[in-house]
Amino acid sequence: MRCPYCSANNDRVIDSRTSGDAFVIRRRRECLECNKRFTTYEKVEQPVLMVVKKDGSRVAFDRAKVMHGMLRACEKRPVSIDRLEESVNRIEQQLHEMFDKEVSSKFIGQLVMTALKEIDHVAYVRFASVYREFKDVAEFLDELRPLLEKKKEADG
Repeated sequence: MRCPYCSANNDRVIDSRTSGDAFVIRRRRECLECNKRFTTYEKVEQPVLMVVKKDGSRVAFDRAKVMHGMLRACEKRPVSIDRLEESVNRIEQQLHEMFDKEVSSKFIGQLVMTALKEIDHVAYVRFASVYREFKDVAEFLDELRPLLEKKKEADG
């Protein structure tokens, strides 16, 4: 592994442990030239999963796009990055288990909405309002009604 500080190709592994859901190994390394420490991650390379978009075009699945969408929905909300990372990992794992080559963007959106519903209701509604492209306030209220009823039951 090349040192990110001095570019030497001489290091030793100080510590190895699984990260998150055990699909990634985190390695702490020390450069033997400059003695600085850095972290690397090792994970199994999954086959490329293609996402079929609404217009029929196909693009490679990009977990960063999923994370970006969830981050936008959770802006100014008390949601940790770690919690979002766990959700994105779970979504990506589900997709690779369920699909070999292609998955619809609609299915990915549903998984994201399900995850956000468990994490934060405001973030869920934000994401749903953009994802489902509500045409009017009535559609928005239809989405909110089950959440409000669930809250009443919990409070009542």
